[in-house]
Amino acid sequence: MAPPFDRPMLAVFCGARAGVSTAYADEAAAVGREIVRAGAGLVFGGGRVGLMGVLADAVLEEGGIAYGVIPAGLAAREVAHLGLTQLEVVATMHERKARMADAADGFLALPGGYGTLDEFFEIVTWRQLGHHARPIVLYNRSGFFDPLLAATRRIADEGFAREGADYFAVETDPAAAVRRALGGASRPALPTHGGEDRR
Repeated sequence: MAPPFDRPMLAVFCGARAGVSTAYADEAAAVGREIVRAGAGLVFGGGRVGLMGVLADAVLEEGGIAYGVIPAGLAAREVAHLGLTQLEVVATMHERKARMADAADGFLALPGGYGTLDEFFEIVTWRQLGHHARPIVLYNRSGFFDPLLAATRRIADEGFAREGADYFAVETDPAAAVRRALGGASRPALPTHGGEDRR
């Protein structure tokens, strides 16, 4: 069970690398500041590197709270952010995702790599399967996710799923993205990992 907090918590999925463009770090910092201005806290992967570090530092610099969840294997490689409000070290990536989901009132994805896409699509799949109704937002100010959005349209066009808009929103303004991701949907318990049909 994730620890209780005195405010809504927004789970943000993003890269452990900064990416080629400085725009990605600017986006992460802007989202971090808006989380605090919205009266919310941050739930994230617990790293001090890449966009994760930029995001958490922006939240902390604004006086907000940042709850990080990191697997022991990554923490041991000295990528854990030790200046967080709370850092939880767990055994596996599966446990990390479950703890983040348990704590979150909404979800937002920033640019990142395969891990970011894994986290994003898992929470979208859980919504598709009816396991939660919390808001999910893809933050696309830089156009980073344009090819991904084209792929989700193709998936719908070919009959493999409904339109992505049925499950997640796309925003390009940081304040609007945070506000929408904290939209106040209900929070039924999410399933444990493993063994589900995700087609």
